[in-house]
Amino acid sequence: MSKKTEIPASTRIQLIRARRAIERGGVIAYPTESVYGLGCDPFNADAVARLRGIKTRNRGKGFILIAATLDQILPLIAHRDGEPWPDIVARWPGPVTWIFDASAATPPWLQAEDGSIAVRVTAHPIAAALCRLAGTALVSTSANSRNRPPLRDALAVRCVLGRDVDDIVTGPTSNAPRPTVIMDARTGACLRA
Repeated sequence: MSKKTEIPASTRIQLIRARRAIERGGVIAYPTESVYGLGCDPFNADAVARLRGIKTRNRGKGFILIAATLDQILPLIAHRDGEPWPDIVARWPGPVTWIFDASAATPPWLQAEDGSIAVRVTAHPIAAALCRLAGTALVSTSANSRNRPPLRDALAVRCVLGRDVDDIVTGPTSNAPRPTVIMDARTGACLRA
């Protein structure tokens, strides 16, 4: 596990405000590894539906969930024998998203059409702090609408999506040049490099 990065006091205040928005069923924007993300409480069906509307995303396409710890996502995944568990755990926290079969505890609105769920234990200090403070994994998707480029800073989010989100946490992305890698734990296939 990587060492936690100290979060500035001004950012901690923003995180508290964002947590309150999440608790009220809001949609927030925050920095992640490569771009700004949009997120909400994954167990709030109305919040997830609202986020789906902002993204103009088809119902059959699931969302990625990010977490600060493995414990925040374990109840949502149905781990099977033969999946590369040591390799998965060795890559977290970090910019690798893994797809699993969803557990019976996973709400249907989070699952893709094939019953899978995509999860990541993030190493981004602000995103991880937000998950810790919220006490849950969060839905995480790029801050953009369908067929538009992802937004990379808070000002762009405010200009393009400001009316659609309830709060914006400012801070730097990790400047990764590409979106996070997506691996299928069920098959070992790399779905996005």
